[in-house]
Amino acid sequence: MIEKSVKLSSLAFKFGTLGIVGLLMGVILSALGFQDFEGHNFNFFNHTLSELGHYGHSTFAVVINGGLFFGSLSLILFCLFSIQLIDSKLLYSLFLSLVLTFMSLAAAGLFPVNVYHLHTMAIKYFFYFGSFSSFLYLVYLSMKGRLFYSSWNAVTGILTFISFLCFLVLSHIDLGLIAGDKQFYQEMVMELPRPDIWWPATLEWLSLTLFMLWGMGMVQSLRNQAQIKQVEEGEKSKAIRS
Repeated sequence: MIEKSVKLSSLAFKFGTLGIVGLLMGVILSALGFQDFEGHNFNFFNHTLSELGHYGHSTFAVVINGGLFFGSLSLILFCLFSIQLIDSKLLYSLFLSLVLTFMSLAAAGLFPVNVYHLHTMAIKYFFYFGSFSSFLYLVYLSMKGRLFYSSWNAVTGILTFISFLCFLVLSHIDLGLIAGDKQFYQEMVMELPRPDIWWPATLEWLSLTLFMLWGMGMVQSLRNQAQIKQVEEGEKSKAIRS
């Protein structure tokens, strides 16, 4: 039983790591090769994730879209392996919600902003499912779940929930900060000119960064779990031989 748990933890960790690396490499490489309509380089305070994947506009659009799609698929496998290691029934809901979150992110890569309405829908549901996933994680912590608990996970999970919730709320109300009457920020993603620090882009990247940091912690938790199980298996084998 312990051996099976170690194998599942190891597989989940490998797929999770592969997914995180895929997402990060996609963002970094595409950002380095990006130029907007006015010839400006990529600015995380001014440009959005969608613009990185805009074919005909972003030089390395295929890199970010591929990273979103294949990285998210790897993270879906991470969730499916992790769900077999539950120490709380709430983890079923948490990881199913995370699967839907990563499916939405994969769809955002599969359907770039060139496929406008499908892309905006994918981004919208990514934030809905992501906020719900982080909320379920906070409930999991309140129930004293231990498998995916760490100080890092707790802090980044709380910050992820707050940032995602702020993004959704601010994206659906009119504070006079954006022009026009289109509320969700992706509906006016190509709006120009923009201020040097544009809140939809800034808050989006802040939310994505916190989400990735939380995801890294969740993946690392399984590596720690695998190491603990290996130690337990070693001690059990010694006890049997003695």
